[in-house]
Amino acid sequence: MRILHIITRMILGGAQENTMLSVLGQAERPDLEVTLLSGPTTGPEGDITPLFLKSGGKLIIEPNLVRQLNPARDIAAYQALRKQIREFQPEVVHTHSSKAGILGRMAAWKEKVPLVVHTIHGLPFHPYQGWLANRIYVTAERFAARRCHRIVSVADAMTRQALAAGVGKAEQYRTVFSGMEIEPFLRRDRDRDELRQRFGLGNDDFVIGKIARLFELKGHEYLFQAFVKILQKHPQARLFLVGDGLWREKFEAIAQAQGFADRITFAGLVPRDLLPETIAAMDMVAHCSLREGLARVLPQALLSGKPVVSFDVDGAREVVINNQTGYLLPAQDVAALTSAIDDIITNPQKAAALAAAGCELCRKNFNWRVMVDNLCSLYAESLGNPA
Repeated sequence: MRILHIITRMILGGAQENTMLSVLGQAERPDLEVTLLSGPTTGPEGDITPLFLKSGGKLIIEPNLVRQLNPARDIAAYQALRKQIREFQPEVVHTHSSKAGILGRMAAWKEKVPLVVHTIHGLPFHPYQGWLANRIYVTAERFAARRCHRIVSVADAMTRQALAAGVGKAEQYRTVFSGMEIEPFLRRDRDRDELRQRFGLGNDDFVIGKIARLFELKGHEYLFQAFVKILQKHPQARLFLVGDGLWREKFEAIAQAQGFADRITFAGLVPRDLLPETIAAMDMVAHCSLREGLARVLPQALLSGKPVVSFDVDGAREVVINNQTGYLLPAQDVAALTSAIDDIITNPQKAAALAAAGCELCRKNFNWRVMVDNLCSLYAESLGNPA
């Protein structure tokens, strides 16, 4: 069976790691021939293409497949995708991300590929965008859903939201949790003090970690507001931000203006293989994004034994079960966020128990090989029932 995966770009992100592991895992199987097609990867978010190639992945770069709306290049990308599909003759085309998902499904459908699959890592429409942009994205996704056989959601929440917007039919959907390499996060033998020295963190600091692009809708502003209040009661608290983006200077200026510049560390981009050690240096992880499919940092933190707080958006509640595996809070609620962080600091035994329960949940659901098995089963089942 020949499988062609298509994604817009291969930045350091959850959708991209999911796609990389899916391709590499399927390529290990002797009965599958798997290739990834991507647009060029540019920008401050990093690039996992070298790791993918080093791991033996087969890659095609299409220069016109770009994230920004560009009618001339989009038409050129669509034609190029059709040409690649005709040459490769895949039984399965599996698309990822918004732009590649639209153009890839159109091209695969036009070329009469036997099975067209799309994964929703995070919906392109959401409550925090303008009405016109929302309507355009919803219309585009409805159009593309009629040009694929199956839709994979990384969380049940993605399916509910898509169906509520009229995207696709219920029988098209299947939830497959976004798998990852869980073993590095399960290690508990690391030297905490040595890790903290590496990142410039004090041994006596209570480190509140956040892993996200420094950009809009990632919720840093809510964490900053809560952190100012936390410092008044817990002066040993320190913010540790992992990730980079266009808003870094803006966030540095906010920290300076609000008087906590000496209690915040901007780590920038951290290589993927150092992420388990980076989380191990933290005392807790805060996830304040307003838009996410199912943030990988949540299972990664819980696998690492770290307490988590998260806004109740998209698929977060499928990992963070309030008062069972973590603290699940109303979105944008700074008071609740402050209270949850305070509770973790002042009740470490309770926080550790929640994290331990979350670790067991994530052991079962987020092994990347389980994800690959589930995808391959979906392909086989769907090819046997193409209607």
